[in-house]
Amino acid sequence: MRGWLTAWSVVAILTAAATAAQAADDPLKICLDEDRPPLSVHHRGKPDTGFDVLLAQAIADRLGRPLRIQWFESKLDEDSSPQLEANALLSDGRCSLVGGYALTADSLVGPGMKTARLPDFAGATRDDRRRRIALGVLTPSKPYVYSPMTIVLGPKARGRKIGDIGDLAGLRLAIESGSLGDAILMTFDKGRLIDGITHFVPARDDLLGTLDRGDYDATLIDLGRFDAHRAAHPDTAITASGYYYPVGANRGYVGLSSDPALIGAVNKALSELAAEGSIAEFGKLAGLTYLPPREPAILGDVWSQIIQR
Repeated sequence: MRGWLTAWSVVAILTAAATAAQAADDPLKICLDEDRPPLSVHHRGKPDTGFDVLLAQAIADRLGRPLRIQWFESKLDEDSSPQLEANALLSDGRCSLVGGYALTADSLVGPGMKTARLPDFAGATRDDRRRRIALGVLTPSKPYVYSPMTIVLGPKARGRKIGDIGDLAGLRLAIESGSLGDAILMTFDKGRLIDGITHFVPARDDLLGTLDRGDYDATLIDLGRFDAHRAAHPDTAITASGYYYPVGANRGYVGLSSDPALIGAVNKALSELAAEGSIAEFGKLAGLTYLPPREPAILGDVWSQIIQR
């Protein structure tokens, strides 16, 4: 009996060691947007950079697994859906996690369709662009950064004190049509700011460039976008007002509900990194104005909150 137990123990130890070695060799595959500075940037022939790149490597290190980033391109048009793109990438096995995901109730509901096309991704073939992927159910990690909207001022409005949206009255406002900022400005106080608003076409007009030239006085955009502009144009004339719109979203990872163990392990790693101050340091290194996550962890109905304000 004792010999049998000894043999069984040896087998168990060898099996556990083999399983651990296999897990260590199994890369942690994380999907990141290739053009979302300062969160994540991928250009051929240049080192990958960004806050989410640094964080992804730290998560992989904590899990004892090599990191493999699957870069993808998210289209900025009315037909694109970040929710469906993320779901398709995950459901096709391109990655186990999608980073930098806005944690809102709308972005985490079950998909309204059974299949979706993949976004463009590094290594995609012609067949990949034609396929439709059967979708799964998304589940979020805990958030790791807060991503608010902020008012940015042009050179002629530099130094103007902004404590609320109403302080924009009398300024020449520029905003991209159909954006969240557009909805906020257009509906504020029953349309009080409408006469001062000029609309721009997203991805076609240079919103921040015109603000930089002094053609307009202010806009309302995502804070990360201002950080990206400031990094690309160190001599920019536009400045941060320091005002953050009170309805903002956290960002975190999203995976499939079929792999709860991975989300649990990622949450543990995120808690440890946050407690050490490492996540805030990654933001500083990437040129991101880092703000820690805020409650609620998952933002509810954005549009109703804007209208109610």
